[in-house]
Amino acid sequence: MDDHGTHDKLIGLLEERGAVHRIIEHEPEGATEAVNALRGNRPEQSAKCIVVMVKTGKKTKRYVLAVVPGDRRVDLGAVKALLGGVYAGFATPEVAERLAGSVSGTILPFSFDPELELVVDPALLEEDELFFNAARLDRSLALRTADYVAIAEPRTAPIAQAP
Repeated sequence: MDDHGTHDKLIGLLEERGAVHRIIEHEPEGATEAVNALRGNRPEQSAKCIVVMVKTGKKTKRYVLAVVPGDRRVDLGAVKALLGGVYAGFATPEVAERLAGSVSGTILPFSFDPELELVVDPALLEEDELFFNAARLDRSLALRTADYVAIAEPRTAPIAQAP
């Protein structure tokens, strides 16, 4: 998968909207804990992005891009309840990467696919600045939280398990 297209789309969007951000080059890494060390940010400043599949009926399902602070885990029960589902689980890597437009470990806290609903835990938005891999394993972004909210327009709900 060519992640550079999604990366370039994001950078273009941020520049077009005048978002305060900076690019951080680092060794290729997708694990939240390891990349926090490379970037020098606190874990709670990281946007951990997980694609969740929620069955809402026998033959219906929806996909959620669940974004939680890097020091927490996604609460699948909370995501299931939020969407009125009967089951919630992690999407397969193939589905997650197709919907997100990038490989696992580089998924953005933005959704460019109408099938992927963006839901962010409010605890993440308490930080002044967010950090996340920018659809590439070797490049991250630091983005002002207020700009993130204005551009991404996420639905917010408590979907993170406490650390």
